[in-house]
Amino acid sequence: MNRMGRRRWLESMGMFFAAGRLPTTSITPSSVELESAGKPLQLADFQPRSMLHVPETKVPRSRYPVIDIHTHLSVTAKTDNGVGIGEAMKYFATVETLLTLMDRKNIQVMVNLTGGAGKGLEEAIRKFQQPYPERFVTFAEPWWDRTNQRGYSQFQADEIVRSRQAGARGLKILKTLGLYLREGISKGPLVKIDDPRFDAMWETCGSLGMPVAIHVSDPEAFFLPTDRFNERFEELNNHPDWSFYGRDFPSNAQLLEARNHVLARHPRTQFIVLHVGNNAENLPFVGECMDRFPNMHVELGARIGELGRQPRMARKFFERYQDRILFGTDAVPYGTDTPQQVFNDELYEIYYRFLETEDEYFDYAPAPVPPQGRWRIYGLGLPDGILKKVYYENAAQLLRVKI
Repeated sequence: MNRMGRRRWLESMGMFFAAGRLPTTSITPSSVELESAGKPLQLADFQPRSMLHVPETKVPRSRYPVIDIHTHLSVTAKTDNGVGIGEAMKYFATVETLLTLMDRKNIQVMVNLTGGAGKGLEEAIRKFQQPYPERFVTFAEPWWDRTNQRGYSQFQADEIVRSRQAGARGLKILKTLGLYLREGISKGPLVKIDDPRFDAMWETCGSLGMPVAIHVSDPEAFFLPTDRFNERFEELNNHPDWSFYGRDFPSNAQLLEARNHVLARHPRTQFIVLHVGNNAENLPFVGECMDRFPNMHVELGARIGELGRQPRMARKFFERYQDRILFGTDAVPYGTDTPQQVFNDELYEIYYRFLETEDEYFDYAPAPVPPQGRWRIYGLGLPDGILKKVYYENAAQLLRVKI
């Protein structure tokens, strides 16, 4: 058959197939492909599977014992517009449940940052720390609902002393200060982080050797419009109350500046600036702050998603500040709303994989869709000397505990 004849034959056969006179499944797209071609896909339904063929390392236990400096085993039971009210507490897990997972994952100590105040603090200490003093450490919290009362400054300083006598080992500052606490507790102008009424509290912590774990801000994207240019659109769209854009909220830069005023005014007090200094996506700035303030330490809680997508810069950061970086996860037992913080085996395995291996392009949270942003992370492969410091040595020195 010549070329022209073959072409006409193929054309005729194509018309024959199109008319449905012969089976066509072997040479045409499937019905599923035809139905989906060109159709829109909801972003929430998009769960791509990586085609990379790279090593996947399972790290069921950390190479060295761990002090998790950032967990939430309890919280104040009552809040008013983001401000904790009263002394009553609620708890997320039993001691027995916690210890079972801790032993599996090589977690020697868990620090419950949100231990509350007054009778609530005493109860939290009795529940976790007193029966297992070698496994649990409790931090106190300020009495936020008394900040507008006369004599608060001295009252709060005295409360720090009482909390230390009760067994608290540090003080936790939620982003209540700077973003929620107002002059009328839940109404009126926002109270600034560097308000002088807290100076006596910071100084008392320093004199007692109680580190202050402080969280004053959130990722920079939370202070920008939730629009198509915001790479954390999904996260903010799912949690609109997490956005601090507009209204009377200060900017991210203003919050960090006010925090730095506190660090500068109280050099004797050791501050653990949580979430990689509240600016994990700007490590040069965090490094500048640590160079300026020798009393500044950072921890990793819920920020390996940011660190792991800049592995070369993150590795240099760990090398330079290895004596002031602490291991933390921000873990909450049985939490599901924030999978990057859920207290389970897989969460700790991801952290260990990030710190110990050089694996590439893996999930930073145990979730089918990345909860903080649609990217994956790369392991740092830290050397043993730095791993020991990050896992437990730095925290043990600050908390004055033995491992």
